[in-house]
Amino acid sequence: MPENGRGSSAPRESQAPESFEAFAQASQRRLYRTAYLLCGDPDMARDLTQTTLAKLFQHWRRASAADHMEAYARTVLTRTYLAERRRRLRDLMAHSRPDPRPAPDHTDLRVTLLSALAGLPPRARAMVVLRYWEDQSVESVAELLKCSPSTVKSQCSRSLAKLRVQLGEAHTYTTGS
Repeated sequence: MPENGRGSSAPRESQAPESFEAFAQASQRRLYRTAYLLCGDPDMARDLTQTTLAKLFQHWRRASAADHMEAYARTVLTRTYLAERRRRLRDLMAHSRPDPRPAPDHTDLRVTLLSALAGLPPRARAMVVLRYWEDQSVESVAELLKCSPSTVKSQCSRSLAKLRVQLGEAHTYTTGS
């Protein structure tokens, strides 16, 4: 067995699932929180978190070699979310015409904010969540989404302006109660 090069890697392979399990347990809540902010649905967020962890496990050797595992995992999560949204949008456009979103009910600022975030396109929503909720730098968001920093700045600026317009009316209702 050592002749084919596998004998020396066998101990590493037996350790990899244990270190993956430790990483998964330590980071699952943070990944879920980010997933929830991206998709706005608890069930979809759980699915997205599990898909991300499955992808990390599948490529654990490469993933565990990353300098910053949290950033690597967040990259996998965000790209998985964007790919899923593109796939769903393609399916939706192929089968039906989307209805306009109903006006947000003004019961709670959190619900209103999630509704407003849902009105943004997936890539813009990802930029806003990563930039302002996850407190990532413009450069790290640009690298993560494979675009230029100026694209991140302009998309975030437009998205925030759109959110301000949507939340301007909602703010009156949520602070008045």
